[in-house]
Amino acid sequence: NCLQPHAQWLSDLGMDDSQMAHMIVTCPAFFGNSMDNKCKPMAQHLRDLGLADSQIVRVIARYPALLGMSLQRLVHRMSVLEAKGPLTERSVGKMRLTDAQFAARFERLAE
Repeated sequence: NCLQPHAQWLSDLGMDDSQMAHMIVTCPAFFGNSMDNKCKPMAQHLRDLGLADSQIVRVIARYPALLGMSLQRLVHRMSVLEAKGPLTERSVGKMRLTDAQFAARFERLAE
């Protein structure tokens, strides 16, 4: 079962069954991501930025497509957002903007 390692990892982070069901419906591509090359490094980067596992679970449950983002893209966007102030679940949610929307909204302000 290809869902099992991903489901176990999400459960270990603290995700409940209803959040996991939402992930399966809204972002089934997540379950095809590499755990070691994509999911775990992404979660660790969020931890390194100060998010607790409970916050990471809420962010993933609300914006599951974030885990499909490249780590390089995530790091860049996080650094732009972090320069504007402390990271919050709300600011992390802005990561789901398209590249054009994100650049227009945040990167232009950094110039």
